[in-house]
Amino acid sequence: MKYIGAHVSAGGGVENAPFNAKAIGAKAFALFTKNQRQWNAKPLEKAQIEAFKKALDEVEILPKYVLPHDSYLINLGHPNKEQRQKSFDAFLDEVKRCEELGLNKLNFHPGSHLKEISEEECLQNISECMNEALRQSENVTLVVENTAGQGSNLGYKFEHLAHLLQNSIDKSRVGVCIDTCHLFTSGYDIRTKEDYEKTMTQFNKIVGFEFLKGMHLNDSKAKFQSRVDRHDSIGKGEIGLDAFYYIMNDSRINDIPMILETIDENIWAQEILLLYSLQK
Repeated sequence: MKYIGAHVSAGGGVENAPFNAKAIGAKAFALFTKNQRQWNAKPLEKAQIEAFKKALDEVEILPKYVLPHDSYLINLGHPNKEQRQKSFDAFLDEVKRCEELGLNKLNFHPGSHLKEISEEECLQNISECMNEALRQSENVTLVVENTAGQGSNLGYKFEHLAHLLQNSIDKSRVGVCIDTCHLFTSGYDIRTKEDYEKTMTQFNKIVGFEFLKGMHLNDSKAKFQSRVDRHDSIGKGEIGLDAFYYIMNDSRINDIPMILETIDENIWAQEILLLYSLQK
């Protein structure tokens, strides 16, 4: 079964996010548990945590279909040790927030080498941070997202994701989130049935569907293999609607949060209905 939603606002408090998801007919959702553009945030209050859990019960969305996203400031691959430590501390705080809210996943971008160190060294930095976060936490699965490969960002190759999974001290608590826009612009085509199957066969061979813990469903304003991250509404961009038909009818992609991050939140409810309508 498919569980589709969107990255909804947590404005006014995390406890509002489930109701924002329900308002668009979502069966899953993503949120930021703190301001994504600030390093520090006030700890979650007990009343907030209880209200969030109550809200989840009310809207009948299970915690496993919630995919929190960490701050955009965090760079676990940072070449500078002090800056990497700052990122790790913020990352661990995000993991702890998920624990407090009773959520079992945290979605994050792997990191960037800033053209100061090699890709291999950057991946090693990310791996070490992930492993330390696993040591200092319980229950939360670290879900690393593929990237478009803009600038010096890693994660644009399946091999990058596989490296992070293979070097994990606890493979039961790591996974990946595939963003369709990032997938396409990084060089993995999904526009035809043949290309979709070729890409997903590669993914299964290099990463493995058992590690797929979430998806971001986005069309792309940018061209194929452009390594540019610009999302578009479903069926309106360079990817087109057929790819989402293949996804919605792929039995390997079930029982995970599938999150819209498309550009017009005013049509999220319609996009959710559109996606479900593609199922045979």
